[in-house]
Amino acid sequence: MPEPKREEERIFSYDTGEPASSSAPAPGDIPPAPAEDLAAENARLRAEKQDLLQTLVRRQADFENYRKRIERDRHEEGRRGVERLMLDLIPVLDGFDRALKAHDDPAYEEYRKGMMLIRKQLWDALARHGLERIDAAGKIFDPHFHQAIERAESTEYPDGYILDVFQDGYMFHGRVLRPAIVRVVVHSSEGTNSAPLEN
Repeated sequence: MPEPKREEERIFSYDTGEPASSSAPAPGDIPPAPAEDLAAENARLRAEKQDLLQTLVRRQADFENYRKRIERDRHEEGRRGVERLMLDLIPVLDGFDRALKAHDDPAYEEYRKGMMLIRKQLWDALARHGLERIDAAGKIFDPHFHQAIERAESTEYPDGYILDVFQDGYMFHGRVLRPAIVRVVVHSSEGTNSAPLEN
């Protein structure tokens, strides 16, 4: 009677006790990749790393630009708020100036001293924040800083000479808030209109 087939017994090496190697790879074993494939994979990973680094550098630069822009906008908005306050307070300075000119009577001397002190305190506070008075008297007319409402014919002064200042002008951080209101000398048509202007 023939013997029943047994499952194929595993052959062990007597030296190590491990299964003897056979020429066929065991299931699940990954054959070694060729060197060209490893080099291509390495190059791909390096390129990907370089792209990620470039993206990170761009993102950092974008964030830095955004931060600077926000900081600049915040600073500009704060300055615009101060500028609006200056525009509201300039008429108060005008009121002080008119009041001081109106009371020349010696009986009001103590009153004038108090008014001058308050006006100086107000001016000092505004000047600390960047308000500047446009010095127009005795200068040559400049439409960027002055507004002429009267002309006076004279050959005693150069053409365009500012003879009187009716209302002071003010600047805030280099920007004109209000031009000075002035009277300007003009030469008559018979005069020396072509004479060079002196500043």
